[in-house]
Amino acid sequence: MKQITFLIALLFSLVTSAQNQFELSYYLPQNATYNKTIPTPESVIGFRVGEWHVTHDKLVEYLKILAASSDRISLEDRGQTFEGRPLLLLTITSPQNHSNIKQIQEEHLKLSLANESSQLVVSEMPVVVYQGFSIHGNEPSGANAGMVLAYYLAAAEGNEIENLLNNTVILLDPSLNPDGLQRFTYWANTNKSKHNNTDSNDREFHEVWPGGRTNHYWFDMNRDWLPVQLPESRARIESYRNWMPNVLTDHHEMGSNSTFFFQPGIQSRVNPLTPKENQILTKEIATYHAKALDKIGSLYFTEEAFDDFYYGKGSTYPDVNGGVGILFEQGSSRGHAQETINGVLTFPFTIRNQFTAALSTLEASNGMREKLLEYQRRFYKNASKEADKDQVKAIVFGDDKDVAKTYHLAEILKRHKINFYKPKSDLLLNGKKFNEESSFIVPTNQKNYKLIKAMFNTQTKFEDSLFYDISAWTFPLAFNLDYESLKSTANIGEIVSDLQPVKGKVTSKSNYAYLMEWHEYYTPKVLNKILQKGIRAKVGMKPFSLEGINYDYGTILISVQNQKYNQDKLFTILNEIAGSASVTIKGVNTGLTNNGIDLGSNQFRIINTPKVAMIIGNGVTSYDAGEIWHLFDQRYEMNITKLDESYLSRVDLSKYTTIILPSSRLQLTDTNLKKIKDWVSNGGTLIGYKNAVKWLSSNKFIKLDYATVKVDAKDVSFEQKRDFSGAQVIGGSIFETKLDRSHPINFGYKSNKLPMFRRTKIFIKPDSSSYNNPIKYTANPLLSGYISKPNLEVLKNTVPFQVKNMGKGKVMVFTDNTNFRAFWYGTNKLLMNAIFFAKEM
Repeated sequence: MKQITFLIALLFSLVTSAQNQFELSYYLPQNATYNKTIPTPESVIGFRVGEWHVTHDKLVEYLKILAASSDRISLEDRGQTFEGRPLLLLTITSPQNHSNIKQIQEEHLKLSLANESSQLVVSEMPVVVYQGFSIHGNEPSGANAGMVLAYYLAAAEGNEIENLLNNTVILLDPSLNPDGLQRFTYWANTNKSKHNNTDSNDREFHEVWPGGRTNHYWFDMNRDWLPVQLPESRARIESYRNWMPNVLTDHHEMGSNSTFFFQPGIQSRVNPLTPKENQILTKEIATYHAKALDKIGSLYFTEEAFDDFYYGKGSTYPDVNGGVGILFEQGSSRGHAQETINGVLTFPFTIRNQFTAALSTLEASNGMREKLLEYQRRFYKNASKEADKDQVKAIVFGDDKDVAKTYHLAEILKRHKINFYKPKSDLLLNGKKFNEESSFIVPTNQKNYKLIKAMFNTQTKFEDSLFYDISAWTFPLAFNLDYESLKSTANIGEIVSDLQPVKGKVTSKSNYAYLMEWHEYYTPKVLNKILQKGIRAKVGMKPFSLEGINYDYGTILISVQNQKYNQDKLFTILNEIAGSASVTIKGVNTGLTNNGIDLGSNQFRIINTPKVAMIIGNGVTSYDAGEIWHLFDQRYEMNITKLDESYLSRVDLSKYTTIILPSSRLQLTDTNLKKIKDWVSNGGTLIGYKNAVKWLSSNKFIKLDYATVKVDAKDVSFEQKRDFSGAQVIGGSIFETKLDRSHPINFGYKSNKLPMFRRTKIFIKPDSSSYNNPIKYTANPLLSGYISKPNLEVLKNTVPFQVKNMGKGKVMVFTDNTNFRAFWYGTNKLLMNAIFFAKEM
């Protein structure tokens, strides 16, 4: 009888729980009372939490009203996304702390100053916790949980919440990706049925391309904490550096059949720059998560997946900055309720798990407050001692031919509050010239010593052979800048406190011609604007010298005569265009050179105005497509037409000079295949990346000879099978290539060596004619990152680029992404060369 009574009670409890999933009581702790004057989410957004997906605009509306209603919350608008949505940050703490917040902030920042932190009494200091939600827009349980968390922190009453707020400053970032969240929310809500359909085949669970994971330009923003190339990242890094939090949490979702993950991750994959104590603290914090999830009966796992190697992720960035980063991954409902192997997974359930983990983080941070503060102080003291012992006292970087790239790397350092200086004088180190005006020196003995090491170090030996993300990101290599280590600080000049881009200009008005060297990063932007104005321009196929200046391959010539503008108007236009970029255009008064080709030579070839399109849609990797779109739109201010494969059959391709095919596995009809082939044969240029290379060769656009790797699985157990396969992946490493600088694809590169990023196993054998191999991996190509020995052996002396004729047109292929994550400035010009100079290849 007792057993029957128990089963009835359990069934009643489950039914009641299911019925009440939309009530705030489903999420909130019941050991607190709640201030009735504080508005609930439902009172503002118009529905109960979890009943619908909250749109970003409603989330913003609620948080503004909440902040105005509570003396525990201050709200900061830190800027806008690409789509104009606000980037809010809530600072939540006790009213008493708020009245003294500037002093609290200043004292907290002293913990990262090794020479000032000893005097601080950490037992009297609050801990600082940064809680960020839904950096992937289609992982919305985080943003919805953040809304509940904000309400709880504003409305809860009692000794427990007051103790928490007195001892904690909470930086609540309610939506790390507003544009992506809005895009996904629209999808989920517009495909919701009145009676939830849990069939995983329903349209609700299958977003259309590109999905809501990414931001406006289809970037995965959880890889941008270190490069900080996007406005959302720049806002949060500024907030981070302004506070240097002790704990940062990053709330994500994963596959629907998964449960809940919290860190630590796989221990063998922790970056060696991360102190072991960091993982000890992470494990201690994990006990709080386990206890909280046990209490509500939620399944979870830890230390079996994910890693802390790449510092460009939200949960790893704090680890090199004296804090503890924590990743949460919740199995995703991908809509409102979906059938999984664990039963029906509801949206409210996912929200409750995220909210529970957010609260357990705060409980842990409060309970471990002094430990976390002491760890931060010790981290920076130890870093200072390591810097003292380090033989590398400074790093100099620059490029006397490209001040823009140098500026942009310095810009990243500035965003991370890394100090850098001008050299006292010009330096010549290992054959590399560092000019006083175009170089910077970064002393290593400063508070961000570890972060500097993380950004400038190379690494080729690893404890583990598997990586969740890339294994190399050495910034001067990514920027293709000269750099050298210094064993002395003797050459350090004045600190750079006001970093400004170099202003472009035309040196003098000419009645004969203007010359623009092609080395500078923004020369494609300038050339495109010149051509768009209807000004005729040519490219020099050979070097020459004129009026004491040596001009390299790819120099752009603009003659004054026979243009649509008179010489005064032409000078004004060129000066305006050059001024908008860090580019110098030189006025010259003669066509007779001192050496090499004269300005009237046939070796100056006319450049046609490009009109570029890119195929997107199903089968295309949205990240790669977005990086190209961003490069054109934001960097070079060039139009690129996005052609969706779904309507390709209706597009007149003849209006385009170039079509780009990002990494993809397209399934085009025979009609569309023929259409593209005819377009190329009639003079078009088709450029393919990564997986598109194999697609183009299999569809007979280009003939390529591939090298393959065969690795036998000897003495590998079934349990080791996955690790064995994973070790053969090239997850993202940097390799050295040798350039034929006379080939147009390499115009603008001053050296015959170029670092290139690689994460594919597409190995193309070189052409039998050496002049058809303008870029080739060297015999010892590995510069930084992991690659298995068999893959490395095959990679040697292969080629990452090929171009071949197809009728009157060209087909070009790159085995890897030259525009990776917007911070590979060093290889962006390869794509621009392919567009502007295709007919000369």
